Amino acid sequence: MTLDRRTFISGGAVTIGWLAASLPVAAWAQGAKTLNVALFPEPNALIAGAGSTGPSQMVIGNIYDGLLRFDDKLQPMPHLATEWSVSPDGMVYIFKLKEGVTWHDGKPLTADDVVFTADKLQRALNPRVRIAMQSVASVKALDARTVEFRMAQPYAAFLGLFDVSSLPIAPKHLLGEMDLTKPLTGTPVGTGPFKFKEWQRGSFIQLVRNEKYHVAGLPKVDNVFWHIIPDGASRAAAFESGKVDVLPGGAVEYFDVGRLAKLPGASVTTKGYEKLAPTASLWINHRTPVLQDLKVRQAIMHAIDRDALAKVAWFGFAKPSTGIFNSKTAFYTDQTKKYARDVPLAKKLLAEAGYKGQALRFLPLPFGEAWARTAEMIRQNLQEAGFKIELISADLPSVMARASNWDFDLSLTYLFQLGDPALGVARSYVGSEIKKGSPFNNVGGYQNPKVDALFERGSREIDTKKRAEIYADVQRTMAEDVAAAWLLDLNFPTVYRSKVEDLITSGLGLTDSLARTFIK
Repeated sequence: MTLDRRTFISGGAVTIGWLAASLPVAAWAQGAKTLNVALFPEPNALIAGAGSTGPSQMVIGNIYDGLLRFDDKLQPMPHLATEWSVSPDGMVYIFKLKEGVTWHDGKPLTADDVVFTADKLQRALNPRVRIAMQSVASVKALDARTVEFRMAQPYAAFLGLFDVSSLPIAPKHLLGEMDLTKPLTGTPVGTGPFKFKEWQRGSFIQLVRNEKYHVAGLPKVDNVFWHIIPDGASRAAAFESGKVDVLPGGAVEYFDVGRLAKLPGASVTTKGYEKLAPTASLWINHRTPVLQDLKVRQAIMHAIDRDALAKVAWFGFAKPSTGIFNSKTAFYTDQTKKYARDVPLAKKLLAEAGYKGQALRFLPLPFGEAWARTAEMIRQNLQEAGFKIELISADLPSVMARASNWDFDLSLTYLFQLGDPALGVARSYVGSEIKKGSPFNNVGGYQNPKVDALFERGSREIDTKKRAEIYADVQRTMAEDVAAAWLLDLNFPTVYRSKVEDLITSGLGLTDSLARTFIK
């Protein structure tokens, strides 16, 4: 069964506030094989390579597939690739594609699509893929179902690149002639378990079952509606009323999680973020003259109360970071320089730096109460230490534009570290990724040739013990430099109806897909 707009049953107003804001009231699809998921903020795009935000990737993961999936121990599992091999020296990777896979428009998936995605599309648009591909000498289609990556030098984390969050395979026949320097447009067409049907901006995105999906018996639901609901209270009310089945991590305010978890037929899990390892930090714009002084950056670290952020803003669903690496990221160490909260020391450092009260433009994230509270607490902490802070209010597109164009002094961000520093950390701190136009590369403009060299060595070293030593040095050096102001290791809780089974089936959680999810 496929639902269209005419068969929707209007759910009415979720909250008075939503109606008062004159925002569209989503219509709610009903039925045993329809899944309703809350989503906010609205995705920036749904075409593979163009959708860069967390909400975008959640939807994209249902339209497209990766070559591999990863379990909660970050071990690879077959997907579009049924077999793969790595040469003993780590210099050749060969993937064998599954037979009979077709795009949503009926065209067959071939090795040429994989070559195009990795070597052209994602190399151009995705910073972490671009860094990895610098170690690749050639990508070839050996035949219609076999792809060979031949390395110029080893890249130890290479296999971890092939999940749907990093490298969703895209159709060459539709995107191959597009100008990749301009925004990608058109209908998203993938090989994934669900096909794109409709996107009413500000209201909902509808995906429908791919009846020719390459995994027998999947997907198990006919429709997925992603309801774009503008505020946390409205999302919580939609769940309470039964109109939404799933509240992804971060979709509901953290003070509401405990209350919603006690509702009859409700469940909560923090699983599904093992590979993503989300980490909140504060970009420090190293181009701003006053922030080029190490003592000023140290003062920022000593001023911020990370324990209070974790307890008050995040209600315990976060813990203070001890450095740039998330504690779940491979090769993490806590043996780095510590910056305990010490306001008198922060003031002393500012005085020694000759800080004269220059205003710092602070860009928050418009992702809800927890982020708003985080920004306000940081502002208060910094002002208490003697900083003059100008808090800038902006919607998500404006925030991304300002971050992309370096139009800030301090900026809240959260990034996925993807299980390995070569995949999820290096792109944010190496000098080669200081490029205007993206909010997901080295936005802060931090540069240290030693760190660049260490990241390169760490990515090439295939001996695990030696990699650990290299990345420990990276962490110590960046802590000494205060490359950014690390804040919190985030622990997103997903709230869902207990009747929804197999919601989380990999280390990517909802970013993977809902193909295996069903409703009892």
